[in-house]
Amino acid sequence: MKKLLSLFCALSLSAALLAGCSVGNGDANATADGAESTSPTVTEPETTTPEETSAPVDVNVMALKGPTAMGMVEFMSQTDAGELTDNNCHFSITAVTDEVSTALAQGTTDLAAVPANLASVLYNNTEGGVRVLAINTLGVLYIVESGDTVHSVEDLRGKTIYASGKGNTPEYALNYVLTQNGIDPASDVTIEWKSEQAECLSALMAEENAIAMLPQPFVTTAQTKSENIRVALDLTEEWDAIQAESDTPSTLVTGVVVGRTEFVEEHPEAVSAFLDHYQASVEYVNANVDEAAQLVGQYEIVTAEVAQKALPECNIVFIEGAEMKDSLSGYLSVLFEQNPKSVGGALPDDAFYYSR
Repeated sequence: MKKLLSLFCALSLSAALLAGCSVGNGDANATADGAESTSPTVTEPETTTPEETSAPVDVNVMALKGPTAMGMVEFMSQTDAGELTDNNCHFSITAVTDEVSTALAQGTTDLAAVPANLASVLYNNTEGGVRVLAINTLGVLYIVESGDTVHSVEDLRGKTIYASGKGNTPEYALNYVLTQNGIDPASDVTIEWKSEQAECLSALMAEENAIAMLPQPFVTTAQTKSENIRVALDLTEEWDAIQAESDTPSTLVTGVVVGRTEFVEEHPEAVSAFLDHYQASVEYVNANVDEAAQLVGQYEIVTAEVAQKALPECNIVFIEGAEMKDSLSGYLSVLFEQNPKSVGGALPDDAFYYSR
């Protein structure tokens, strides 16, 4: 009797499980059975299985003051307003690149916007500890001056240039443009490296005929402070002119967003959701300059007034997948040929480039 009772329970449980598995799949099962029914069909309420939803993930995100953070402002605003609840994103903005590098190395941030070459350096130094997810900024570097002496790269010979970003994209982009125009960065010009863009701005404002390399939006910031500040050279245009004769021309890539490999592999759904929101934010910022400028001011990246003028010049983009790999690998190859240390000693392999 006990055996029969056990068998009955087991069969009942199996039937219940099969019934459960068929929820939301009634039409498919009917077709498979090959039977038609003329009786009324009872529609079961739709249910969501555990596999269809995942618990929100805590995602720590860092960005540098400038275009990379500006492209995220709508994303940040929606998160703060509670409009995005798929994951728990926590944003922080800094003006110091080393803070981002340290946070990635220590695992205190999961995703970060960094200079393009730094992503390669981190990949090599951590033995694959980070992966690049998307390009977020193309060329935004300019030579500006508080005078009218520079009208070509050759005019920089013998001059002093204030700059920030030593060891990252700004230094290597400037060195490349100088060397390709026959100017030795070590002996033909004096480059005074500052720790932040604000220091370059101060030096530019303090001297007559001073020259600085600045990215947007700091170029616009400088011009709002003094009508004597002018853009002398667009380094992206200078880069493109050099690359025009190349068999495989590359583009100047300023910034990318990266993720810790461990986090990316453990939370692919959270990473994909982040990229979707980021892309939507970039599209919003580029299409709604006035509204985006207010958000940029709200997050104290730069003032809303400056942002409104600078945003159209910031080259904020969202490029992922194969297009990202083609553009970024070409750019890193140019840097590697110039100075292998600029990319961490070796060009990153295919595992560096994330694709979803």
